[in-house]
Amino acid sequence: MSDVTETHCPYCSLQCGMGLAPGADGPRIVPREDFPVNRGALCGKGQSATALLAGGRLTGPLVRDGRGELVAASWDEALDRVARGLRGAREGYGADAVGVFGGGGLTNEKAYALGKFARIVLGTSQIDYNGRFCMSSAAAAGNRAFGLDRGLPFPLADIPKTGCVILVGSNPAETMPPALRYFTELRENGGKLVVIDPRRTRTAEQADLHLAPRPGTDLALALGLLHLVVAQGRTDEAYIAERTSGWAETRAAVMSHWPEYVERITGVPVPQLRRTVELFCDAPASMVLTARGPEQQAKGTDTVGAWINLCLATGRMGRPYSGYGCLTGQGNGQGGREHGQKADQLPGYRMLTDPDARRHVAGVWGVDPDELPGPGRSAYELLDALGTDVRALLLMGSNPVVSAPAAAHVEGRLRSLDFLAVADVVLSETAALADVVLPVTQWAEETGTLTNLEGRVVLRRRAVDPPAGVRSDLAVLRGLAERLAPGRAAGFPAEAEEVFEELRRASAGGKADYSGISYGRIAAEDGVFWPCPEGSPGTPRLFLDRFATPDGRARFAPVTHRPAAEETDAEYPVSFTTGRVAAQYQSGAQTRRIAGLNEASPGPYVQLHPELAARVGVAEGDPVAVLSRRGRVVAPARVSYDIRPDTVFMPFHWAGEGRANTVTNPALDPVSGMPEFKVCAVRVEAAG
Repeated sequence: MSDVTETHCPYCSLQCGMGLAPGADGPRIVPREDFPVNRGALCGKGQSATALLAGGRLTGPLVRDGRGELVAASWDEALDRVARGLRGAREGYGADAVGVFGGGGLTNEKAYALGKFARIVLGTSQIDYNGRFCMSSAAAAGNRAFGLDRGLPFPLADIPKTGCVILVGSNPAETMPPALRYFTELRENGGKLVVIDPRRTRTAEQADLHLAPRPGTDLALALGLLHLVVAQGRTDEAYIAERTSGWAETRAAVMSHWPEYVERITGVPVPQLRRTVELFCDAPASMVLTARGPEQQAKGTDTVGAWINLCLATGRMGRPYSGYGCLTGQGNGQGGREHGQKADQLPGYRMLTDPDARRHVAGVWGVDPDELPGPGRSAYELLDALGTDVRALLLMGSNPVVSAPAAAHVEGRLRSLDFLAVADVVLSETAALADVVLPVTQWAEETGTLTNLEGRVVLRRRAVDPPAGVRSDLAVLRGLAERLAPGRAAGFPAEAEEVFEELRRASAGGKADYSGISYGRIAAEDGVFWPCPEGSPGTPRLFLDRFATPDGRARFAPVTHRPAAEETDAEYPVSFTTGRVAAQYQSGAQTRRIAGLNEASPGPYVQLHPELAARVGVAEGDPVAVLSRRGRVVAPARVSYDIRPDTVFMPFHWAGEGRANTVTNPALDPVSGMPEFKVCAVRVEAAG
């Protein structure tokens, strides 16, 4: 249909294909059956994605007046105020007194321009993004093992063709429903699905085997499985000798994790451990897929490393329909860090500490390499420094008041800033604290690329005009560059394709090489897989011939179990974990404004086992208080046998007294900087 604009859903990392056609009440969504990722299917969020185009969003700039109220302002006034606020902090306290915080939903072009703006206009090292909270531990483990990080090193279409999948800490039935068909097809083809989750989720209900470990014990579980692999003689010694290094140290480390010891740590019975090894090793090809469960821990990098070890020791990496992969969460969590939002990286997945990388990118940007600052703080460390070392913040596309760990503390840090500017589609809880709020275009009102969980670069196309008072993030950066560094403003075009052409040059030769990708090629091929140097067909499957390490070998990680950063005790005897529900997305800033989604998921809840509910004296629907060392939250009880008796669960999409991240622990993984969202110690009480 000639009147249909082919584009992609604005939410998760599947980046499902959809079409937008004119309708009587605005654009209507039509299926794109030919797009290979979702083949026409959409979840409730995708089906309702056009609702926010019509209302519930910002339509003009806001500035805080002398009474402390946000009032309407012109664009010139708003941009002037932002420029003054950022300039004042820089001149008064130095360049690193200005921070930049981005989002995993920004397009590749925006992420690239934001990183460039921070480093050559503001001159600050203090930039990171909420994608740090997504898959940074998996990225760190992948880089350590393979020399390269890409969410999935193979297309989703390979999943039904393998023999066994171990799915660790993921619930795609709710977080990315169109992906569930791949696991359904796996089982229809005779393959086996093992789900590891403290809760019996909708995904776990589909599994051949469900393991329910205590939160925070995934590392011990992986080590116990590899111990059994070794003890049963199921290692692939020829593969280990030919394609890996570091096995002797890793083998020695796992031998202290015998099954009965692992059962005591995890609560998973030994027969289930043995059955998992049997399913995984008996299949001719197998996969391990991780998500936020094992990754959002203070030992997340080592935990993912242990699951990678299982794949390497059994010869299941870099072979057809086998391997380790990460199910990225955010829409552009992958591309967002590849091209400059992350504190230690330059475009093309280059490291800021690499002199050659600095020379290459500085050459593209037309600056001296010595002008580029070094690595800055990771996301939570940056938020924790607000109001002290960092006095002014430019924030784009993130809502840390709801999404950050120890959220009440982070909210306090945001309030303590000398100056806060927020660019967003809606007046989120974070934007409501700002001195200046800049209304920006959303998915259907702009063109740009994103990189989905497979490493497939896709093109979202503009289908409708934005409201008159709204500008793109690229235009915002251009306007600020004109005010702060006029001589460099020409390097910040407002047209996305022009930015992408520069991104191609900046990424050329890097790990995430996009130089062979163009808008035209993406459109013709339903997306292009990186790495894709000039003249390359793209790379749907990584590591088939060699790994991206200097010697081409994958590296084992000799890791051992260690406890969570905060274990249960007499005062806080229950484990707390968080996650998502199907009808809401991330901090809920957008989905909580859509009536149909709110009808499906109207608010937070505390899921707890009947035994725990009886102990604290609550029944279904009663208000329950959950207290940690960081704060207290209250939400209705949801009593269910689908969770361990020693664990409670809350979805994290809401603000107010039901804000789950009020109680979560900001303890950080020392390698990835990932906070320990998935486990902390709490006390549960009746709140009525």
